Amino acid sequence: MNLRRDVFQAIADPTRRAILLLVASQAMTAGAIAANFDTARPTVSKHLQILTECELLEQAQNGREIYYHINAKKMKEVADFIEPFRQMWDDRFTKLETIMKQYKSS
Repeated sequence: MNLRRDVFQAIADPTRRAILLLVASQAMTAGAIAANFDTARPTVSKHLQILTECELLEQAQNGREIYYHINAKKMKEVADFIEPFRQMWDDRFTKLETIMKQYKSS
């Protein structure tokens, strides 16, 4: 059965977010990624599978090794979706800051 994974469920997990941060700057093998965690390697492999199914990570084979790297296009889609919410909260905090400054000066 081929489940379609949700990107936001995938990034809700702190381990998967940590994996994304690890491979953001350079491609890494599953073993190199797993070495950064105190969990069993099959657990890390499951996280990698989920991130790959969500297309947040891509795989590239180099000889016998498989390297995982960030899918920048998919990450941009996620960032583009979140941007209006970030902007809304920035605006709200700016308004709150203005009100607080006015309150302090009176």
